[in-house]
Amino acid sequence: MNTLQAIILAIIEGLTEFLPVSSTGHMIIASSFFGIAQDDFTKLFTIVIQLGTILSVVVLYFKRFFQSVDFYFKLFVAFIPAVVLGLLLSDFIDSLLENPITVAVSLVIGGVLLLKVDDWFGNTPKKEVPEEISYPTAFKIGLFQCLAMIPGVSRSGASIVGGMTQKLSRTTAAEFSFFLAIPTMFGATVKKSYDFYKDGFVLTQDQINLLIIGNVVGFLVALIAIKSFIGYLSKHGFKMFGYYRIVAGIAVLLIHFFVQKLTVI
Repeated sequence: MNTLQAIILAIIEGLTEFLPVSSTGHMIIASSFFGIAQDDFTKLFTIVIQLGTILSVVVLYFKRFFQSVDFYFKLFVAFIPAVVLGLLLSDFIDSLLENPITVAVSLVIGGVLLLKVDDWFGNTPKKEVPEEISYPTAFKIGLFQCLAMIPGVSRSGASIVGGMTQKLSRTTAAEFSFFLAIPTMFGATVKKSYDFYKDGFVLTQDQINLLIIGNVVGFLVALIAIKSFIGYLSKHGFKMFGYYRIVAGIAVLLIHFFVQKLTVI
């Protein structure tokens, strides 16, 4: 991985992490295009630069993190399903991360569902703000978040839709999804880093520099993306993201099969 590739991947991470379009899926597609998807450092890089993006949530919602200790326990309850399934299915999830077809199919299916989300849940009575979400509601949202272990599903999309099924408004569900990203992504980063350390992977100084660049770029881009997304979502809903996912997924499938055909020829 070179510096330009690191910056591009970090921009993709910052733009897509909190949108319902799957940041992991987009980075798999981009790294496959660069020909570095199978590289161990690339796999580590795409996880570790999430630290920069979750820092953007802390900065933007700084005051909200000191309003209630009870809210932290609710985030922990929502985080539990991802911990359990993440540990149980770690190897299986890693195998899916190398398959752009899985990403493409997930993008299309998720896109179709996003086209219907506002019709299904947009007109239900709304209740609660993130700090007042109940423990059962938090746990159910955490279960929805686990769907994002399939590359291409979108962690934010799954947890936002999960919140809407529990009668949260789009904005409230999105904000809770942002908060939930902090323990989820931090935990994933720690686990993946430990796995690489345990396997004897040692970072070079150049790789450390790339990680620093990736986190800084991801942080700055995510600041803009979060503020823009909340404003757009509250006014327009999910349909644009649904159409985007469908087009992107079909494009990936077509490119993949076209390249495969050329390889055979």
